[in-house]
Amino acid sequence: MSVTVIIPTLNEEEWITAAVSSAFSAGAAEVIVADGGSADRTPRLATSAGARLLLSEPMRARQSNLGAHAASNEVLIFLHADTHLPAGAADAVEDALRRADFGGFRIAFAEPSRKLRVVAAMINLRTSLTRCPWGDQAQFIRRDVFLDRGGFLEIPLMEDYELAIRMKRTARSVLLPLTVTTSGRRFLRKGVLRTSAHNWRTILRYRTGADIDALARSYRR
Repeated sequence: MSVTVIIPTLNEEEWITAAVSSAFSAGAAEVIVADGGSADRTPRLATSAGARLLLSEPMRARQSNLGAHAASNEVLIFLHADTHLPAGAADAVEDALRRADFGGFRIAFAEPSRKLRVVAAMINLRTSLTRCPWGDQAQFIRRDVFLDRGGFLEIPLMEDYELAIRMKRTARSVLLPLTVTTSGRRFLRKGVLRTSAHNWRTILRYRTGADIDALARSYRR
């Protein structure tokens, strides 16, 4: 098996070069950047870093699905633009998918904050118990399984959560001991407690049938 890393982007010029470089350093055979119409230098920087660029309508789920259909390899890793894969990630994912169907990584935040270390510890504990890694934990899956199961539901929010729940119900999920490093910018900008509470309130509202478009608007305010 070989690995394609798919990075959906929208105005991520500050982060994209490092994300693409981390994917290649981790052993990816191919990196696809599926851009949703960036107005900054994201597309140019992505191709300069060696990624294959696809242009898409903006929506992370739609961009990720486009990348999956275009991928040349059997294994897919979905990586956020502000997240870095660890060394050896591609080999570890290939090995994991010989015994499982879906998974993700442990998480750490790039910023040196004690509060963020606590948040990361709670995320890792939650994932070790639930086996439901979310999008910022670099979800991975075999391409045939992903396409057979319909890929990401094309909704403006919660597509990563929905996929994790669906895969837990119908397949074998795994949490790798390796750690991805991601930006805690949203937690730091809005406050750790406030952001955590808002995240869980969004999940609860989603699970109880709230309108997904209204949910997305509320989440991004």
